[in-house]
Amino acid sequence: MKLSVILPAYNEQDRIKKTLLDVSQFLQKQSFGYEILVVNDGSKDLTAEVVNNLVSSIPNLRLIDNKENHGKGYVTKQGMLSASGDVRLFMDADNSTKVDEVLKMLPMFEQGYDLVIGSRRISGSVIAVHQPWFRDFLGGVFRFIVHILVPVGVTDSQCGFKAFSALAARAVFPKQSIYRWAFDVEVLAIARKFKFKIKEVPVTWVNDTESHVKLGGMIDMLLEVMEVRLNLWAGKYK
Repeated sequence: MKLSVILPAYNEQDRIKKTLLDVSQFLQKQSFGYEILVVNDGSKDLTAEVVNNLVSSIPNLRLIDNKENHGKGYVTKQGMLSASGDVRLFMDADNSTKVDEVLKMLPMFEQGYDLVIGSRRISGSVIAVHQPWFRDFLGGVFRFIVHILVPVGVTDSQCGFKAFSALAARAVFPKQSIYRWAFDVEVLAIARKFKFKIKEVPVTWVNDTESHVKLGGMIDMLLEVMEVRLNLWAGKYK
């Protein structure tokens, strides 16, 4: 088995090195093959330069360097379709969920699951550092609306720690059309429509205090969820 670890990155010059060293240290201890793929989303800082400087010292590290910003969903799709692993994991560049949580996921693929996603909402999960109450409230509202408009059968569609089999990745991501706020909802909706087997596993998650999702962002997320609903009605994901 080969594991691909994909890190979408936008303006991560101050954190990406630490995350990559952590990922590499863990993977070098494992018995399976692996690759680490950073997909730069048109960063305005030195993210690409930092990663390039690490290529010679971190085994199996590769950079896809987009010069323009397209959105996290775009570069996640790009990484998933450029990867070569039998299992393809995307995780946040801020290391809010550490790569060692993937050890909970890999046995699930052997049991026949096609997608295994991290959840902060099920028994066994640990939120080491919580979000401010207002963001928690907005997150709850968002989950409720997703459940009504696009039920995807999971408790936590937005956790940035999701693994796909190669077969599922090649089937789902070419159909993806939303590239910013609600791309997680869309890929889960597509996977469910294609009847892929989805499993949630509890993860440990540390809130990124530098992340600031504003009300405008939440509104954009809801508009994109409505777009997914319309796409489902229109049969776009055939």
